[in-house]
Order: sequence, then structure tokens, then C-alpha cells
Amino acid sequence: MTKDKQTTDKNKWHAMNIDDVLKELQSDKENGLSEKEVQQRLEDYGSNEIPKGKTRSWWKRLLLQFHNVLIYVLMAAAIITALMGHWIDTWVIVAVILINALIGFIQEGKAEKALEGIRDMLSLDSVVVRDGNKQTVEAENLVPGDIVMLKSGNKIPADVRLIQSKDFRVEESPLTGESTAVEKNTYKVDDDAIIGDQTSMAFSGTVVVYGKAKGVVVRTGLNTEIGKINKMISDVEDITTPLLQQIEKFGKWLSLIILLITAAFFAFGYFFRDYEITELFLAAIGLIVASIPEGLPAIMTITLAIGVQRMASRNAIIRRLPSVETLGAVNVICSDKTGTLTRNEMTVQTIITSEKEYKVEGTGYNPEGKFLVDDEEINPKDDRVLWQLLQTARVSNNAEIGKDEDGNWKLTGAPTEGAMLTMSYKAGLKDFKPKRIDTIPFESDHKYMATLNKVDNEKIIFLTGAPERILEICSKQYSADGEQDIDEDYWTEKMEEIAAKGQRLLAAAFNITSKDRSEIEKDDLEKQKIFLGLVGIIDPPRDEVIEAIKECKSAGVEVKMITGDHAITAKAIGKKLGIGNGEKALVGRELEEMSDEKLRKVVSEYDIYARTSPEHKLRLVTALQENGKLAAMTGDGVNDAPALKKANIGIAMGIKGTEVSKDAAEMVLADDNFATIVNAIEEGRTVYDNIRKALLFILPTNGAEALVLMSAILLGIVMPITPAQILWVNMVTAITLALALSFEPMEENVMDRLPRAQDEAILGKYFIWRIAFVSFLIGGLTLGVFNYLTNNGVEEIAARTVAVNTLVFGQLFYLFNCRKIKHPSLGEGFFNNKYAFMAAGALLLLQSAFVYIPFMNTFFKTSPIDFYYWLYPLIAGLVVFIIVELEKVLVLKWTK
Repeated sequence: MTKDKQTTDKNKWHAMNIDDVLKELQSDKENGLSEKEVQQRLEDYGSNEIPKGKTRSWWKRLLLQFHNVLIYVLMAAAIITALMGHWIDTWVIVAVILINALIGFIQEGKAEKALEGIRDMLSLDSVVVRDGNKQTVEAENLVPGDIVMLKSGNKIPADVRLIQSKDFRVEESPLTGESTAVEKNTYKVDDDAIIGDQTSMAFSGTVVVYGKAKGVVVRTGLNTEIGKINKMISDVEDITTPLLQQIEKFGKWLSLIILLITAAFFAFGYFFRDYEITELFLAAIGLIVASIPEGLPAIMTITLAIGVQRMASRNAIIRRLPSVETLGAVNVICSDKTGTLTRNEMTVQTIITSEKEYKVEGTGYNPEGKFLVDDEEINPKDDRVLWQLLQTARVSNNAEIGKDEDGNWKLTGAPTEGAMLTMSYKAGLKDFKPKRIDTIPFESDHKYMATLNKVDNEKIIFLTGAPERILEICSKQYSADGEQDIDEDYWTEKMEEIAAKGQRLLAAAFNITSKDRSEIEKDDLEKQKIFLGLVGIIDPPRDEVIEAIKECKSAGVEVKMITGDHAITAKAIGKKLGIGNGEKALVGRELEEMSDEKLRKVVSEYDIYARTSPEHKLRLVTALQENGKLAAMTGDGVNDAPALKKANIGIAMGIKGTEVSKDAAEMVLADDNFATIVNAIEEGRTVYDNIRKALLFILPTNGAEALVLMSAILLGIVMPITPAQILWVNMVTAITLALALSFEPMEENVMDRLPRAQDEAILGKYFIWRIAFVSFLIGGLTLGVFNYLTNNGVEEIAARTVAVNTLVFGQLFYLFNCRKIKHPSLGEGFFNNKYAFMAAGALLLLQSAFVYIPFMNTFFKTSPIDFYYWLYPLIAGLVVFIIVELEKVLVLKWTK
């Protein structure tokens, strides 16, 4: 096989006979490859490793904080003021730019680690057969055609076609997402079998949990399944969040408008007013810094950071700041089943004997629950057949259950055995521990477990295992009247009934044997046993998830289940949860055959997807996004990483998730619980609301300042406020007042409204009206106070000081208007944000320093004023609050 052949590997190794595989790879089953051939193939194929991904250096990430059109305009303003020798204005502008950049840099966090995480998953070394001798080599030196030896505990070093196996089981959750170990063998499977069904293959990065095997390496490095996932992650482009897209668009338009207006007023002042060129330049700089909301990047970052803290307290860990608000816009969630929608604790729900059907209450490994027949509680001890079945479940079992440090019941052992053990504990059989004399452990070839135990004065063989296999070795069935001939049609019908509920099946059998017996052999067990009944086991849905899905629906968020499990199980769980109707499911094999165009149409019709592979998840997310959906995707395995990265919000599992999935995701669930996603959506919507409130608050400050300066130019009067004073107002109101809006609590109806559209403008018509209205209101009052004072003999510097205070007080009172956008602010909830009142107190202290501390007077060209002059700003602020509240009432009345 040439290098090109591996690179474009179309061989379906899982569907080929062993001899054909060896022939194709030119390898020998017993002797392996020669050292000379290995060296040649290393040159042809390269090392069995995954290349490192590119990472951004810290200084690049820092520089990117300045990559913003508004920051560019401010930089230009700083350069112009420096050239003019106005160093105070220059340093104030530079300080604002640096503070914003530093906040963004600190909050951005770590760079991507997903590719590095996948590299760490590869095996370090491997036992191979070369030149007829076993030897240990570094995994990176493996080549296609190498014969490898695998045993329990090994991490599989490459994609391997099995050629010998004995009780070989592999845990493939990094690839398939399913935690149950898969039984492997050497038999070829169908051409179109998905990864989870390729039982003749062992895949790189997965772990051997039982048995041993011998195999031939068929794919290495980037050509392995895990290597393909690596490439898929590399190929997925990063998605910009809706908010960042809107803010970038808003910034560009605002910058263009500011520059055009500034140029127009500069020309007007030069040609039609008697201003000196230096004064005009200062006025133009003042107009630019007045119009730019310098504090907006900082306040957005802080609002997002507060959202992160709130989410963390509700078990949702956010890895990338902008992702916080994206959650509020999500309109479809694609979720794994096992452990996220379900408890990941196998539970017995159904028992069927030859005469009755029983329901078993309780979930998980907590041994509490009743046994019911026709919804009536029964005592299991009074039912001869049931009691024998429960004893069998207790004894033919190697699992253990017990409480952990937190008082939660935990399992040690196989999940199905844990379910059977818990069921027996519920019947009071915890202390039923007859002496075990011999055992036959569960193995894939015979599919049952058997024990020989001494019970009182008798010796009994207990068996549990796959129903079809247990039925084969039973000649009778047990009933209240004793032994009967087996009714195979009855049991076939009951197996189909339980399977249709999505439950996995186990069967139990027993027989009393000779008192002299001291061992059991497989050959001795054929057609001697008495069939007791069937047990239906399921991983039950989380109770809180059912309510969470209802909440999603009321909030206009679709929920789709994407699982590696079988379609019957997925449909049954989906129906219980309220996902789908329990009848429709699309399986991986059908997805394979669909074109991308057809998938885009189908994806809106189906809510349940079963037997899926990594490529399927990525295609599903892509199809949803192409349909205009904002998709969240949950995942825990390496297989989920490409889809997690592609999704608008990737959500990894904190408990069972791999490091690769966590690093590819924007959010990690600390409790692996779907209900936490719904909590995060609530917080995401609140964060977006609070960012809009901050915009509604900050922009009228800039509007008012700009209007004051433009009016001065139009009227030909002295500038009421200087550029440095403008920057002081902008930063002090952003740091204190706007910050208070970041702490606004969640509104009552936040989950009763539909998700906002992706292309929805961050400033709607009403917002633009309010910003203009309040800008004219505060700007007019500020200009009016300045003109009144200067016309009445007050010194220019003192009049400016009062004008700045008027501007600040207008914003202070307007803050309380903004706490509720359309509804009256006074009333219920007025005092539920203590930070608003703390911010008001802080602002008063800062303004007092601005007015009365000498170095502040020098730096900002202000002067101390008498107490009387504080009445002007106070009255102006009250006027703003009252008029805006009246405007709200009128708008509400008009819209109704």
C-alpha cells in the first residue's frame, strides 16, 4: 500500500476478511514486518502522530485588543492632540485606550488547546511483532501492516483490524460518546457499518478494558479516526458571536458618522465662524471624543464577566466571554442522551415472569423503590417466582453499590450488574450472600454469567445474561405451580414489548444441582436450567430535564437528541422527555446517504438522531446553521470536538467530558445536566438585556456632549466643556453608573419570549428615538445652564464646572430610568439592585473630587464652586427623570 493509498484510504477494513487485509497490507500474521520494511514505510507514510496546532502568542492576543475601528479613531485623536501640544488631553485619551485593552486581554482567557489535547490521547508505546519477535516500540513509529498485541489497560495506538481476540472489550466513548464497553471480535461486518458497529476494528485513542487481542495496523496518524477528527477541528472556522457582529457593524457606522459630522462642523466653524485653527482642532477633537462611547468596550466586558460569575454559580462554566450573550439567542439545542438528558445510571424498570409483569420503582443506584403489579404494591417475598429471580440477580453478580463521601449512591462494576444488584437490594436481599463455590464470568462468546452457590443445604446454579442465550440453555420455565415447558412464542413477544420501550434486556435462570458438586463448566450447563424471566433495564431520564425541555419550548428553543445509541431506545427516551413523538428517528446510516441539500430540509422534521458518528454531528450542526438557526451542541467525547467548535455554542460535560471536548467548547457543564443549559440561556438573555440597557444609558451621554459642542460651534460661542472633561464624564459614568446596570436582575418574562433574531439590530427604532430624545434633553439642559451662568457674570471656568456637573447629574437620574426600558421605574423592584445606589454614592464622591481637589482642578481646568451651584445639576437631573418617565407612559399607551 503506497502513501497515497493510505492518504485517500477507501478500503473498508472492517468489511474485509482477515486474509484479504493481510494480503492488501503485505503483512505476515505470525512474523509481522521486517525492520527494513518498517523503515521504508515510515518514509512513505510518516510518523504515527498528529501535528501540533498553531497557537497565538500572548502579545498577538494583546495587540488584537486594539483592532477596533472606534479605538483607531481615538488613536488618531490622541496623535493630533499630541502634535498640538495638548498633552493632558493626549494622556487621558491614551489611558482610556490602554484600560480598555487591558480589561479585554485579561478576560479573554486561554487560547485553544483542543489539538494539543488530541495529541496527548495517543498511546506512548506498543508491543509489536517484527521479524517474528515481540518488541516494544514507540507508538509514533508504528506503520500500516505492523502486527500489534493488545491487552486490558492498553491505549490503542493506531486504527487496528483485529485478527485474533479473546473476550476483548474496548471503551470507545472518546469516539462514540457511549460509555458502555464494546465487545470486539474478528468477524467482518457490513460495508456501511458506522464506527460504533465496526466490531472487527479497534481505534486509536480508545482503551482496552478487558481481554486481549492481536491486530494489524491499517491506519496511522492523521488517517486514523481520531486523526480525521483532528483535521475536522482544524477545518472548522471560528464563528463570531451575534453581539460581536452587531457591535462591529455598529462601531463602523458610528465611526463614519462621527468623522463626517466632525468634518462638516470643522468646515462650518472655519468658513462661517471666527474660530482660530487651533481652537477648531480642539473642538473637532472634543466632538470626536464626545461622540465615541469609550467606556462601552469595558462595560460590555464587565457585563459579560458578571454573567460568567452568575452562570458559574448555576454550574455553567463559560470559557469565552462573548459566548455568554450568545446563549440568549440560541434557538436550537442538540444534546447527547447518556448522562445529559438521562442519569447515566442503569435502572431496572420492568420484570416479566411466565405469569406476571412487574413494575419496579426508583431510579439510579439508590436501593429504594416498590414492586408493583397492576399499580398495586406487592411484597416480593410472597411471590415465589419473583423471589427466586431476585435472588438470582443478587448472587450472579460482581458489582457493588455504596454511598460516597457526599452520601450519594455510587456503583463499582458493570452498569447492568449494578442495576440488577440495586433491584435485589430493593427487595431486602442486601444480606443474601450464599457462599460462592465456583463461577463462570461473563464472556462475549457465551453471553452469560453463572455462579455455583451453597444455599442452606442445597447447591444452586444461578445464571444471568442475554435472553436469547439463556433461553437456549433452559429446558423449563418457572411458575407458581412449579416447572413448565418453555413457551418460546410468549417470551419472544415479551422481549419485543420491552425492547419497544427502549429497555435493554437481561434474563435470569437457575437450577438445583448435586450437593457434591464443586465446580461448573460451560459444557455442563446446556439445556439443564429453569428459565425465571426477563428484566428490562434503562438509563432513565433526569427528572429536572423534563421540566427544562418544557421551558425550552415556551422560550422558542427547539431540542434535538443526537446519540450513538439505538433508534428504539432513543425514541423511547425522547418520548418520555418530550423530544419528538416517539415514532420518528433518523439513523446514521440514512444520514450517510443524504446530500447536504436534502439534510437541510430533513433536519427541521426530525428531533431524534441515533447511531451517529462525528461527521454526522458536524453535518447536522452545519445544516441547522445554514437554515438560519443559532445552534448549541453538547458533547463529551473527542468525537464531539468538531461539532462543538462548529456550533455557535459548544457545551462540554465537566464530569465525564474529555479535555479535548472541553477545550473545543465555549461552555462546560459542571454537573453534566441538561437543565443547567436552560439556566444558562436565562442568564444569557439577562446579559443581553443588560448590555442593551447599558447602550441605552451610555449613548445619550455621548449624544448630549456632542450636541453641546455642535451647538456652541453653530452659535459661535465658547466651548462649554473641554475634551479632557468629556473623557472624564464618559469614563466616570461608565465605570460607576453603567456598571450598576450589569448587576440588574433577571426580568420575570425572560423565558416567555422567543429568541431574538440573529440579524436583529442591537439598536431598534425605539432605542434610536430614546437616545436622540435624551441626548437633546440632557444636552439642552447642560447648554442652557452654561449660557445662563456666563450671561450672569459667572466665570467661564466655574460655569464649565457646573455644566459638567449638570451633564453628570442628568446621567445619574437617567440611570434609574434605564433600569426598566419601557415600564415605569418607580414601583416594585426599585430597590432590588443595591449596586445602582452604591454607584450613585461613588459618583457623588468622584464629582466632589473633580470640583474641590486642587490637582483635579489643574488637570481638568475646573474650579471649586459654592453649594448653591449644585442646585442647577440637581434640578436638571430631576427634570430628566420625570420627563423620561412620562415619555415611557405615553409610549406604552400609544403602542397599546
